[in-house]
Amino acid sequence: MLLLDTIVAPATPPGEGGIGIVRVSGPRAGDLLAAVYRGKLAPAEMASHHLYHGHLLNRDHQRVDEVLAVLMRAPRSYTGEDVVEVHCHGGVQILRCVLDLFLDAGARMAEPGEFTQRAFLNGRLDLAQAEAVIEVIRARSDRASRVALNQLEGQLSQQIHRFSEQIKEALALLEAHIDFPDDEVGTLALDDLAAPLQLLAEDMSALAGSFDVGRALREGISVLILGRPNVGKSSLMNAILGEPRAIVTEFAGTTRDTLEEQLVLAGFPVRLVDAAGVRDTDDPIESEGVQRARDKAAAADLVLLVVDGSAPLTDEDELALQLCHAGKTLLVINKSDQAQACDLSRLTTFSQQVAVSAKYGLGLTELRAAIVDHLGKDTALAGSEGVVITERRHRDALLRAVTSLEAFLRATTGPVHLEFLALELREALTALGLVTGETTPDEILEQIFSRFCIGK
Repeated sequence: MLLLDTIVAPATPPGEGGIGIVRVSGPRAGDLLAAVYRGKLAPAEMASHHLYHGHLLNRDHQRVDEVLAVLMRAPRSYTGEDVVEVHCHGGVQILRCVLDLFLDAGARMAEPGEFTQRAFLNGRLDLAQAEAVIEVIRARSDRASRVALNQLEGQLSQQIHRFSEQIKEALALLEAHIDFPDDEVGTLALDDLAAPLQLLAEDMSALAGSFDVGRALREGISVLILGRPNVGKSSLMNAILGEPRAIVTEFAGTTRDTLEEQLVLAGFPVRLVDAAGVRDTDDPIESEGVQRARDKAAAADLVLLVVDGSAPLTDEDELALQLCHAGKTLLVINKSDQAQACDLSRLTTFSQQVAVSAKYGLGLTELRAAIVDHLGKDTALAGSEGVVITERRHRDALLRAVTSLEAFLRATTGPVHLEFLALELREALTALGLVTGETTPDEILEQIFSRFCIGK
């Protein structure tokens, strides 16, 4: 990527809309606007960060669109460069024409994430903040959005810098004793040096542990509805969603594949999955659906095991029971509006039980509360909206730093060369630098920004 290039891309998603925005960034952004824009003021006379009305003209001086244009001069822009945004009508053809005007004037098409990458390279954002941009865009719940915004505002970066500064202070003291004799800098007390780093390692481990919450906020919680055929799984899914999403009939085996829908519970995005009824079958299509249900049961964060409370347990119920892990299963006893005939004494393995009637909507409030309660137990920081890490690479970097600190702490308990201790602290700093970008390899940077959409 050449920062001397001036790049252009649509900043709004494809399709029709009232307004479309084309963004230009680079040293020639103002010149390119001057080549295609006509208004009361030329771009050179425009005040930075003000909208101006005018028209875009093609090479034949024909009007392409009526627009509002804004010039944001460096360094007070998203990328830290001169940035132009043109607000035009949001039709597909208009946006294409506006884009072509800037390309013909000398801009090149931006790569995915290149605007944000330039913001990182120009020091407007560190890498953790840059990654938060895509998390804000893709957030699927209010809580996920708030966590991403906290990271974008620098809360995670501040924590990482606090960790780094404390390690740097210890490293500076070590290096002073390596470079100068004791009679010049005094005697080094390793116990005094190690004590605050022990607390620091614990803080870093706790932050790394927040990844479970971050992953749930980012990817969503997988909740599988499992049970034998015709036990009311699809009816339960429809009742939870509040709409007839799954087909419901009196015939067994209606659902032959997994069906997924999205909802939000307690601020967590949830992927609700209706699986095929679990039973032995010779039908190859239904058999494949049953196998997929088995696979989903192993991977799900929570299984809602549905049994028919109005009927005795069957061999097919037993087959479904065998797929469930007690620690991540919530027993749902359906058809509570009917006389109960299910022997619940055989289901005491599952500590959480909720009686519902999917047909009449009974017990759904209690079921949602039980699901939320399970999420709260699985995610110790479920109520936290502060510093939560959502990227696996952030967790891995923190754990690498903790490993180096623990090696340092172990070494301080016996005879050791100070150079070895300094090496462990440098390794910890390098690992922390992976989070904010100081030590991140170029190939990792390319992978990170390639996940962005064009125009961001």
